[in-house]
Amino acid sequence: MKRIKIIYLFSILFLITGVLGQQKEKALSLEDCIVGALKNNLGVAVEVLKPELADISVSLAREQFLPSISFGYNTQNTISPSFSWIDAVGQVETQFNDYSAQISQLIPTGGTFAVSLYSYKNDTNRKFQTINPRYGSNLYFSFSQPLLKNFGFKVTRKEIILARNNMEISENQLKIILLDTIYNVEEAYWNLVYSIENLKVKKQSLRLAQDLLTKNRREVEVGTLAPIEILSAQSEVATREADILQAEVLVRNNEDSLKTIINLAAEEKVDLVKIIPTEKPSYEERKISLEDALFTGMKNRPDLQATRIDIKNKDLDLSVAKNQLFPDLSFQAAYWSPGISGSQILYLDNNPLSGKVVGIIPGVASNALKDAFNFKYRNWSVGLTFSIPINTIFSRAQFAQAKVSLEQTILGLKNKEQQAFLEIRNAVRAVQTNYKRVNAYKVAGELAEEKLEAEEKKLKVGLTTNYLVLQHQRDLGDARGAELRAIVDYNLSLAALDNALGISLNKKNIKFSEINLKIR
Repeated sequence: MKRIKIIYLFSILFLITGVLGQQKEKALSLEDCIVGALKNNLGVAVEVLKPELADISVSLAREQFLPSISFGYNTQNTISPSFSWIDAVGQVETQFNDYSAQISQLIPTGGTFAVSLYSYKNDTNRKFQTINPRYGSNLYFSFSQPLLKNFGFKVTRKEIILARNNMEISENQLKIILLDTIYNVEEAYWNLVYSIENLKVKKQSLRLAQDLLTKNRREVEVGTLAPIEILSAQSEVATREADILQAEVLVRNNEDSLKTIINLAAEEKVDLVKIIPTEKPSYEERKISLEDALFTGMKNRPDLQATRIDIKNKDLDLSVAKNQLFPDLSFQAAYWSPGISGSQILYLDNNPLSGKVVGIIPGVASNALKDAFNFKYRNWSVGLTFSIPINTIFSRAQFAQAKVSLEQTILGLKNKEQQAFLEIRNAVRAVQTNYKRVNAYKVAGELAEEKLEAEEKKLKVGLTTNYLVLQHQRDLGDARGAELRAIVDYNLSLAALDNALGISLNKKNIKFSEINLKIR
């Protein structure tokens, strides 16, 4: 009984292990793999955050045009000994309170406009005061505008413009990553398809060799064929079995490459999924002229667009550096309205020196504010300030640096355009050549199949040898493998062309909007 239980337990463990060991299959189209890579690929996820950071930089740069508001409050109480009985008896005590508020605004021309309000209260025990406590207010308007250095929209909006341009550069850099990711997915996908189909070709070639070996054994048994003929067939079977082992390794390697690119483990949570491609490579001719390809590439390639935007940045740096060479000439204007009030002290015979207070007319702080806001006392001033920094006379390093940087970026764009021309030419040529290869290998495969059929018919009537039949079988397998490789290369060359033209996103119906990816 105990032995039966042990056998039963081991049987259950064996079944569980077998179930867990079975590999899960997942059918994926090329579009599924591309979507999965854009969704799960860690490299893409990192790059997606860069335009978002650039957009935050734009918002941060705009904050310089937000108004600045400040408030202040101060109170102090001072007590000091009196050195004169005329001033005060015993000690001089003064209580002073003040508060202020200001709002300032930078304007696009580089000027600054500010409005401020200042009020105070002063209360003391000193003698001979005519107003005590005393309240004061001052409403102040000021405007300052540079006329040469630091003047203009480019100078004040430089950081905003640079931030916007850098955001576009980040978006184009992200597009480069997306284009490369799409191409890498296509390359891995079609290589996996090739390795699977190539394994089928190898297996079919093995079956042909095995069929011939079986036929030879029957003929040896009946005495119509020499036993040595079996050896050549057995050798060919062993060779083709070794080819199958190598082809199976290639399938697993290409499958692992595709899994890594699309980060399948992040979606499936396991790494035991077997990918089953659902698409077959096609070889429909795609006609494109070199002139059209060059025009499309120059218009859509994100690396060229990013460099052109960078040239705008360098040109802006040069304009600002040139502006900094000017002397500093600034215009200032101010307009202010003071107000004062307080408790008026009345003396005998209207003479404060008598020291005899006969009455007090109370005053309030609001009267000072009313006088200030009603512009009871109007004051204004205008002026110009001119200064010449010594460094702008003896040193023009910043301007020279900006100029050289602009020239360097322009030359870099020309170099990238030349590289793009070469890449597009090679891509167009590869598409045309690979399509011709497909047709050529297709014809070669048909001829190899006809030659094998003819050789097999000759073998039946004893007009040829097993060696020649095996050789024609090998030729047919090689021809089919070459045709399959040519078809895959043609599809890869189409993907490389789209990547070189910068149109893979549009071709795959992937919409790029700011920092968000939307699959239509």
